[in-house]
Amino acid sequence: MSHLPELTPENYINRELSAIEFNRRVLALANDSAIPLLERIKFLAIVGNNLDEFFMVRMSSYLQKYHAGINRTRPDGYTPTQLLAEVRQRVLHLMNDQRMTMRTLFNELETHNVFITSVKDLSSEYRESLRLYFYEEVFPVLTPLAADHARPFPFISNLSLNLGVFLQHVSGDEAGSYEFVRIKVPEALPRLIDVGKITRKYGNFEIGDKVIYTWVDDVIADNLDMLFPGMRVVEQHPFRVTRNADIDYENERESDLYDISAVIEASVKERRFGSIVRLSVPETISQKMLDRLIEELEVDPDRDVYRIGGALGSSSLFELLALDRPDLKYPPHIPKIPEGLWPNVDIFAAIRQGDILVHHPYDSFGLVEEFFRAAARDPDVLAIKVTLYRVGSNSPIVQALMDARDNDKQVTVLVELKARFDEENNLEWARAMEHKGVHVTYGVEKLSVKTHSKIALVVRKEGDGLRRYVHVGTGNYNASTSRMYTDYGLLTTHPQIGDDATRLFNRLTGYAPKTTYKQLLVAPDYLLPTFVDLIDHEIRAAQAGKSAHLIFKMNQLEEDLAIQKLYQASQAGVKINLIVRGLCCLRPGVPGLSENIRVISIVGRFLEHGRIYYFHNAPEDQRVYIGSADLMRRNLYNRVETVAPVIDPRHQRRLLRVLATDLGSAINTWELHADGVYRPLGVRESQEIYSSQAIFMRDSFGLDQTP
Repeated sequence: MSHLPELTPENYINRELSAIEFNRRVLALANDSAIPLLERIKFLAIVGNNLDEFFMVRMSSYLQKYHAGINRTRPDGYTPTQLLAEVRQRVLHLMNDQRMTMRTLFNELETHNVFITSVKDLSSEYRESLRLYFYEEVFPVLTPLAADHARPFPFISNLSLNLGVFLQHVSGDEAGSYEFVRIKVPEALPRLIDVGKITRKYGNFEIGDKVIYTWVDDVIADNLDMLFPGMRVVEQHPFRVTRNADIDYENERESDLYDISAVIEASVKERRFGSIVRLSVPETISQKMLDRLIEELEVDPDRDVYRIGGALGSSSLFELLALDRPDLKYPPHIPKIPEGLWPNVDIFAAIRQGDILVHHPYDSFGLVEEFFRAAARDPDVLAIKVTLYRVGSNSPIVQALMDARDNDKQVTVLVELKARFDEENNLEWARAMEHKGVHVTYGVEKLSVKTHSKIALVVRKEGDGLRRYVHVGTGNYNASTSRMYTDYGLLTTHPQIGDDATRLFNRLTGYAPKTTYKQLLVAPDYLLPTFVDLIDHEIRAAQAGKSAHLIFKMNQLEEDLAIQKLYQASQAGVKINLIVRGLCCLRPGVPGLSENIRVISIVGRFLEHGRIYYFHNAPEDQRVYIGSADLMRRNLYNRVETVAPVIDPRHQRRLLRVLATDLGSAINTWELHADGVYRPLGVRESQEIYSSQAIFMRDSFGLDQTP
């Protein structure tokens, strides 16, 4: 077998730049006139939210390297200094395009009698109602904080929206002198104020069939005189900071005797104090105000300051989705209940008849919830074990686990408290379950390893023995995201998978570092080595003149060895199709290296989140896998991941139909080219033009074809 190809800037795309390009694909949906208008605005909000997280996590990491003088490079060749400069230019361009789209969509909203406007553009009658609203409902919760020789500049918390105000004394010894005050916009207030509701309540008049929104920070700015009697408001400008919010758990452990939940709780509280990585200000800000903010916040004006056209914090546009305008939204999608299953049958009997494969959100997540509810109430169920990564609020599954404990079943839950930005929610659920007597554990031996597996085990007494029921999924046990994310789930009683699941939970909750598995591929110990062996097997098949094919569907592709093996397989003549929603560091179509590799990205109504791995020449029980892991360093080396084989030939065919449907999709599909640029997929003559997600809404497993 040939040597592994070296990774170089010519064949390895920088992950941060690839992530920015993913957001450009999301922005393209906001510009797609075939998508309902409020849904297009939702995609604008998603871009804003994604950029917030990008700066809080990814850019903060590179800034730390920059300040530490670390200039080591990855295979892409960028030093931290070079990358920070390149990211800034690309983000500025993306944000400018996003704001242009925002103005266009606001104009389109007006044709549907929905207006988003500034207070100064409203009539005096409207403004008077807003002034009364301000006095009654906003004024009491505002706390202006002065910054002068006696009072330090106030702390600005992460992602908070603030007003910086310059005031002037109009009388007394200090007449003519200036003061600075900061006002934090309370997070409890809606960002977008429904003017019609305000006029009905405070003006006793209706505004007709129009819907008018204005920004709460604009309302505050228009009524500052109430806050500062005896002073003249010289100028005011909003500003917003983004801070490093990536908690470094690896350095949190101080001894072998510690309370991880206390560590997490303290770390979450500290998150808002992280160093500033971005200062967002309006384009109209005065130089005087900007200079004051730069000085007080200690940011680099050429690196950290971002001038924004229009209102700051575009993620607040999510609030518009509450508007009762079904004509401006996607038609409701009702997930299917797989034929012959829940809610009218015994779920355990159904699984015993044969493995069950589901594709969410096209198939109802209620089947998974019923699996837990049935386990909780079934008198023959002895034990339930599950990993929880992001469970969301009002979780039916967590409630079922607590009900199971009330029914005297043994319940063991591994709650991953280090799930980024879900730490607080997970901690709350963990304590609620502990209060019920559930055995709750938080990690495996080393604090730095996250448990990202999506697996549940139910042990049931049947006849003279025990039977194990296993659910393995690609997505979290989260009812809310199951309606928005595409994922796969397998329910099985396969004896070896059940035995592996038992061993895995013993590994997670106890001390068993030498645990081995017959069917499950578990990271960080076995997943990547097994995938390498399976790719090598495909290479040998190609070299022997056989048809060889790999199809991988995942969220991200970045890990070095995995990319090198895919390049090596391409050089050997293996046909490789990669369906990668987000960032992809592999460069397809490079002559002599990757001309047998095709990479597409599908970005649509639902977030593509499922992982499928197909090895054409593998043994039957290793041919198709689903699971929790992407091919990224963090997944393969720093997380406990579980990938399970789909052994039933019927379900293998179904997943191959899914892959074939994705690979034939032309709508909302982008192809990555050798120059590192994604382009909308060109449609070939005679090719049926369809969106794979639209097909799945009709048939959960897509078109009846194979790749």
